[in-house]
Amino acid sequence: MRSHSNGLTANSNEEFDGIGLARAKRDGANPVVLNDDDQRKLNPNRQRQNLKAQSRIEIVRVPAWLDLPWLVHGFSTRTGGETTVYSPAQRAGELNLGFTASDPKKTVLANRKVFVTAVTQNAEAPSLVTLKQIHSSVTYVISKADTGDEAKRKGDGMMTCKADILLGIQTADCIPVLIADRKKRAVAAFHAGWRGTLKRIVENGIGRMRLEFGSRPEDLVAAIGPGIGACCYAVGEEVRMEFESQFRYAPKLFSEVYDTNPVKEKYPMLFLTARAPGHSNLGPSLHLDLVEANRRQLLDSGINAENIYVQGDCTSCRPDRYFSHRAEHGFTGRSLSVIGIRKIKKA
Repeated sequence: MRSHSNGLTANSNEEFDGIGLARAKRDGANPVVLNDDDQRKLNPNRQRQNLKAQSRIEIVRVPAWLDLPWLVHGFSTRTGGETTVYSPAQRAGELNLGFTASDPKKTVLANRKVFVTAVTQNAEAPSLVTLKQIHSSVTYVISKADTGDEAKRKGDGMMTCKADILLGIQTADCIPVLIADRKKRAVAAFHAGWRGTLKRIVENGIGRMRLEFGSRPEDLVAAIGPGIGACCYAVGEEVRMEFESQFRYAPKLFSEVYDTNPVKEKYPMLFLTARAPGHSNLGPSLHLDLVEANRRQLLDSGINAENIYVQGDCTSCRPDRYFSHRAEHGFTGRSLSVIGIRKIKKA
């Protein structure tokens, strides 16, 4: 999936590729790549070092938002943490941040504590608020009464103007959208799957920010975090029909993608069926661009295009970095996208 801009992370690519290899790539040279045995002979501590690198928590941030000292935000990845159930062969733990049937609650709570501390860079971390997400257009104005380990409300959008609260959206392919009002110092977070997008969760949420906080679109900045890209998000014809009934730009959100299965290309006769023309599964599949759909809602809400940041990573393409429900066939953890207002101590 094409990235509109690059996110800042807690770790540089060089830490994962190796400094020498990265430098060689940068200088245009052809680096010598050693196999694992040779690397262990040259550096017996390499395996231990790699394990430590994998255990680091990596946070994706919006570069321009780092200039707002009152704003706290971040998109999690799967590296770091204590979860082992989803990748048992991996010796380092992962950062599952959602309560699932497969991961013990105490492990998730420990992961959340480490993540929130890393995001806020403060041992006295703010209170995290999450929702029981139901793919709706339901939004809430959040206060301290909503904080706690367990989600207390059902819905898919939150907003607040209170400091020391961190709004958290859980995803494993759906699109997380974060919004900040630079003038009113209010923030919002939305969970946008295809159903929530169809119900205009982001557009309606911004409308509520205007009512609750007096927000003006020209003062808002928005970030669309990692989520499944159009490259991987195959949907049925009924989804296209639903979108076409709601959005005039719906045709631009869909594309037909042909299967690049090399076996089908080499042995097409093996995949012939007796189905009537137009009913075979050999043709192109229909793909939906959820990122663009939500970007269009931000634009329709009046937010300037230059104030919309699209991180660009496809979670289904990168299950090594993100949890992906589709790529991992439903057995996966959850990422968190968080935003909040830093408590500024008075001098």
